[in-house]
Amino acid sequence: MSKKGKNFVNAKQKIEAEKVYTPKEAIEMVKELAFAKFDETVEIHLRTGLDPRQADQQVRDVCVLPKGLGKTVRILVFAQGEAAAAARAAGADFVAETDEDLARIQGGYTDFDVAVGTMDMMGKVGRLGRVLGPRNLMPNPKAGTVVQPGDIVQAIETAKAGRVEFRLDKSANIHVPLGKVSFSVNDLYENMAALTTAVRKARPSGAKGSFIKRVTLASTMGPGIKVDVNSAMNMETEQV
Repeated sequence: MSKKGKNFVNAKQKIEAEKVYTPKEAIEMVKELAFAKFDETVEIHLRTGLDPRQADQQVRDVCVLPKGLGKTVRILVFAQGEAAAAARAAGADFVAETDEDLARIQGGYTDFDVAVGTMDMMGKVGRLGRVLGPRNLMPNPKAGTVVQPGDIVQAIETAKAGRVEFRLDKSANIHVPLGKVSFSVNDLYENMAALTTAVRKARPSGAKGSFIKRVTLASTMGPGIKVDVNSAMNMETEQV
């Protein structure tokens, strides 16, 4: 058995198999059990009762985590003219303004975490769907990443502040990062509260019965910890 395997097994043995933890208890447990030599990401996994095949049961929205993600977010901006200049001044890592810039992305350049575009550029950006789509990098109005030219600075600031997109996958699950193991319990709690509140508000019109059936917290390398669904989906955003 590998060292990683032993660490995982040892961590899992500390979790009470039949216990369903409160959000605060689960966060504390995730921090306690993290064993990797790097600063692991804390992730929330939501099992829904939705049918991903139904158009009226889709979930896709965004949330700004109040305490950020604990990492540098690399931002690409599709803009031209004054909006491109404003994007550079606001700290965009790469501004795609010319046909040459777009060709570079068409050729496979995806060294960024978030792509934001102005509405007047989306006609050209649409041609990049085969490159950006499979990587979930295509700007989308619903996700707040397609904006008017005058709103580009705010969009960049929001992305850098801890904006996360959540969406239903083909297995009816939602997976979202909440921050780093090095965050305080309070900071992780606030991020989790903001996220679960946003998910609750994003309940689709076609949802029937239980919207969220299971909530699990885990670090990148650690075991999953079951969280009480009712407590998780009705968290208060003030500190614990």
